[in-house]
Amino acid sequence: MKREQRLADHERFQEIRRQGRCWTHRLLVLCLLPNDLPHSRFGFSTSKRIGNAVVRNRARRRLREIVRLRLSTIAPGWDVVLIARPAIAQAEFRQIEAAVEKSLAQAGLRTWSDRQGPDEMLS
Repeated sequence: MKREQRLADHERFQEIRRQGRCWTHRLLVLCLLPNDLPHSRFGFSTSKRIGNAVVRNRARRRLREIVRLRLSTIAPGWDVVLIARPAIAQAEFRQIEAAVEKSLAQAGLRTWSDRQGPDEMLS
């Protein structure tokens, strides 16, 4: 992912968690907040409950790749944080892919959707 599409600031992560809207899945939590930019930015979080560093890094790499493949179909103007849950450590790539797809659809972040998107949900 390009640098402009990444979230790295801890304060922004916390702001998205506190003020944003969240959707949960057995494998992950998706939180989002508008960013007033012409593109969306993504951050990935894994806690030590997931496993050791190897397991956490693998989970982040998988989530990043899944989002990277869908960037063209995700609505611009949002800061999105994907938080891995412990079950992600045993999940197959396809299961994680399905979880991200479902969460993005629930959040209304798909550009081909007929819905207006998550704007109305945050109002």
